[in-house]
Amino acid sequence: MTNPVLVEVTRGNRVESRHRGLAVVVDDTGRTVFSLGDSDAAIFPRSACKAMQALPLVEGGAADAYGFGTKELALSASSHSGEAGHAALAASMLQRAGREADVLECGAHWSFEQKVLIDQARTLSAPTALHNNCSGKHAGFVCACCHGDIDPRGYSTYDHPLQAEIRGVMEGLTGATLDADACGIDGCSIPTYAVPLKGLALGFARMLTGKGLSPARATASRRIIDACMAEPWYVAGTGRACTKLMEIAPGRIFAKTGAEGVFCALLPEKGLSIALKCEDGATRAAECMVAALLARYFEPDSAERDALLGLANRTMRNWNGIEVGTVRAAALLTA
Repeated sequence: MTNPVLVEVTRGNRVESRHRGLAVVVDDTGRTVFSLGDSDAAIFPRSACKAMQALPLVEGGAADAYGFGTKELALSASSHSGEAGHAALAASMLQRAGREADVLECGAHWSFEQKVLIDQARTLSAPTALHNNCSGKHAGFVCACCHGDIDPRGYSTYDHPLQAEIRGVMEGLTGATLDADACGIDGCSIPTYAVPLKGLALGFARMLTGKGLSPARATASRRIIDACMAEPWYVAGTGRACTKLMEIAPGRIFAKTGAEGVFCALLPEKGLSIALKCEDGATRAAECMVAALLARYFEPDSAERDALLGLANRTMRNWNGIEVGTVRAAALLTA
C-alpha cells in the first residue's frame, strides 16, 4: 500500500515538499474509528511508548516507595529538553533510590533547545546523562530495579530482567509479539520493538480506559497518563509540541512524540487513541499530523480546535522574519 500525502510544505505559490504518512484512531475496544494509510504496518514507536515503559515503576511499588508525585511520573514518561528543571528532577529521583547519575546508561548530550544549549555551554564543561532527553525514563528504570532488589547494572540490555518485564507489559497492551526479530536499539540504548501501528493505538486505548487490563495495571496506567497531562512541561519542555498540545486542552489531551516522525495521543473524554507516523521521519510533519487529527474531535469554532489547527497549519519565516511558506495538513486529515 502506498501511504497518502498528509502534509505539504509550500514556498511561494508552489508545493516544495510532501510528507506521506499513516495514522489510525481506535476506541477502547480496538475498533478503528478513522485510518489513513497502512495502519497494520509495524513501526518502531521509539519514545512515543514511554508511558508503557514506565508501568513497572508504578506497578512494582517503587513510585510510592520513593514518594514520587505527578512531576516524577511525567518525567519518567518524558522526552524532555534537558532544561535545568528536568535534569534536577531526574537527579532527585536517583537520589531517593540511593544512586547517582553515573548509574544511567542513556549517554549524555546537550539540550535540544537552542537557548538552553547556549546557557549550558556557558555554565557547564560538558553535559551529563542527566541532560539526556531520556534521563527521566532511565531514572525510573533504575528506581524500579533498586526497589525490586534487582541489580540495575545492564538495565538497558535486552536480557536484563527489567527489559524482559517491559517487553511483557508492551505485549500485553499491544497484542504484538515482541521478540528479538522485532527488536532494534533505541537512541538511549534500550530495546525498541516494531509494533503494528493499530496495536500501538490499542495499547494506549487500554491504558486510558483500563479495558482488558488487571485492576492494578489499569490504575497504574491511568496514573501515568494523568500525571503527564497534569505536568506537560516535564513531558517535553519549553516550546515543545507535546507540551503545547496538552496545554491547549488541560486534562483533555495526552500527547507523546517519538523519534522518526511518530506520535501517540489520547482524548480521555471520548475514549479515543491516536497513533501515527510520518513515513520519512520528519518531525515537522508528524507534529502537523497529530494536531490536525486531534482537531477533528473538538467542536467546530471551539478555541481548542482553532488552536490545534493553528499548530497544524503554520507559517514559515526566514531569519529576517519574512514569510516564505507554510506547513499545512492535507484535507484527508481535517475533512
